[in-house]
Amino acid sequence: MPDVIVYPGPSLARDKAEAILPSSVADYWPPVRRRDLETAVQEKPTILCIIDGLFFQDCSVGHREIIKLLNAGTEVYGSSSMGALRACELEPFGMKGIGRIYSMYLDGIVESDDEVALACDPFTNEAISDALMDIRVIFERTVEEGILSEHDRELLIKTASALYYPKRTYRKVLKEARGTIPEETLEKLSIYLKEHPFSQKEEDAKELLRVVAERVTTV
Repeated sequence: MPDVIVYPGPSLARDKAEAILPSSVADYWPPVRRRDLETAVQEKPTILCIIDGLFFQDCSVGHREIIKLLNAGTEVYGSSSMGALRACELEPFGMKGIGRIYSMYLDGIVESDDEVALACDPFTNEAISDALMDIRVIFERTVEEGILSEHDRELLIKTASALYYPKRTYRKVLKEARGTIPEETLEKLSIYLKEHPFSQKEEDAKELLRVVAERVTTV
């Protein structure tokens, strides 16, 4: 019987996850989808963590599935992607959300599932597109760094939002923005993105696992 079950995916690589929460206390399962939690209920974990889940290519994990685990006494945490969405929706039922993305959904700063959607390799779970949420956050940073004006940031977010999520990449966004944003600005932005890679989804997933790792040591 595992103490903890974790559903990661493209938000956080397995080796980075285990460096925070080792496999000696946690079982790592593929991104969650509908009916997966039926198996998890039988395992009777103390804690269950939802980070990534399927919701375009397969049916997403249901609210009632999560509530069943909560009613069975399992602590359920969510962050980053599907986990953040479900934690926001099920916060009144006891699901715990962790991280900035969860807070942004809870506060109504963002609303669409599309914000965290991306395409990934079905065999490796590696992302092959970029999440709008990550694009949004890193472009905020470039405004703080003086690379983008607030006006340019808004234009780029609008451009990114208009792209279908599997085709949404930084490279595609910058390409589509040519003609509306100065080339010099786009070049500076391209260099910044290469030199300062950042994913809020990854950071939130790490924060969740740190919280759970501390929680496990005190159980």
